[in-house]
Amino acid sequence: MTKSVITKIGKDPYKTEIHIQPHVLIADEPKDLGGQDLGPAPAELLLSSLGSCKAITMRMYADRKKWDVDAIEISLSVSKQKGELQETNFIKCHIRLDGNLDETQRQRLLKIADKCPIHKILSNPIVIQSNLI
Repeated sequence: MTKSVITKIGKDPYKTEIHIQPHVLIADEPKDLGGQDLGPAPAELLLSSLGSCKAITMRMYADRKKWDVDAIEISLSVSKQKGELQETNFIKCHIRLDGNLDETQRQRLLKIADKCPIHKILSNPIVIQSNLI
């Protein structure tokens, strides 16, 4: 079950507290966008959610299979392509696997990475409903 997330912003330019009990994270914008650069920008947090979910999912699978995986490193970036009717976002995930793996194992872990819960959320239609309380 996903924990509830509460975000709060005051008068400090763009510094946002993210409360995920019992944790508190800080999001901010870089100085060149008027922020204080006290934490990652929201888009970076989104990419970090995807990257960490993929890494955890791959680690769980490799551990269950008792595969020799020393480390998993994922580098993520996002770019936009504007068309006449819509804007498409491309998230690139470059995955490096360190360990004693054959090519079949490596390809299986790549497929497993795309089965992580955050990848599934981002790959399907999303409806976001906002309301005032």
